[in-house]
Amino acid sequence: MATKDKYAGVWPVMLTPFDARREIDWASLEKLIEWYIGAGVHGLFAACQSSEMFFLSDAETRRLVRFVVEKAAGRVPVVASGHTAQGHGQQIDQIKAIADQGVDSVILISNRLAMPGEGDEVVIDNIARLTEQAPRTVGLGIYECPHPYKRLLGDEVVRWCAASGRYTFIKDTCCNIETIRRRLALVAGSQLHIANANTQTLLESLKAGAHGFSGVMANFHPELYVWLYENWSAEPGKAARLSNYLSLAALSEVLSYPVCAKDFQVGIGNFATSLCRVREAGAYFTSHEQSTMRQMVAMGEDIKEILGIS
Repeated sequence: MATKDKYAGVWPVMLTPFDARREIDWASLEKLIEWYIGAGVHGLFAACQSSEMFFLSDAETRRLVRFVVEKAAGRVPVVASGHTAQGHGQQIDQIKAIADQGVDSVILISNRLAMPGEGDEVVIDNIARLTEQAPRTVGLGIYECPHPYKRLLGDEVVRWCAASGRYTFIKDTCCNIETIRRRLALVAGSQLHIANANTQTLLESLKAGAHGFSGVMANFHPELYVWLYENWSAEPGKAARLSNYLSLAALSEVLSYPVCAKDFQVGIGNFATSLCRVREAGAYFTSHEQSTMRQMVAMGEDIKEILGIS
């Protein structure tokens, strides 16, 4: 199982590159892995919504996760989801299959634990059954994924996970600093780590004791998030200025994501295409969106110079 700090730090939600036929581009994926690790990230989150996991077959997901684990080669821990099914039996099959790929933790999707109108008692009942049947060779986690609907974890669910001794990682998407503070109190003393996905509350959450960041903007400038995580306490003035930039820059993630992130990866030589399965490019290349993203990235490069990040 995990050591106390294994799940702390910056954890990018990984993209899945596709070739011209929208098949997984393994050469580009290897470049992406090296780029993340070269930026100093502390872990990788594979087979998540940014990976277009709802548009991958179970076989593709297994192969994708195995590839990430093998190429990471122990340099950073890897967690992965692929928990997309609705039925309990298929969910167990998916969890066991991902565990078999060598990940450090398997991440459950919160909205797969109950229907929209069902309460936390249903979530706890389902998560208890899944936890009991999940392999004990890996940790477990939960991701408050927005698709197909966003289900935030109630306090009793967080408390149950912390007390179980099985859970290591929550990808928190509540975007509310008071909720994050409350969750941090609930997991105190356990091995359960809170990774904030929301840039606008990130700095305040780190001050409150949050364990790191796991959000889409680490697909553009992971070095800046690594710097913030590692230096916010020692250099609070610079951290505040960086947080101001990152908070505004993160507003651009609504511009045809993940097309925008893949276009950026094409521009730096990691990806061969910006093609997605989850969406067409739409207006990204014919409106202001691409130029807006490029301006955001250029400003980020200026910030790196100010902070002395190569």
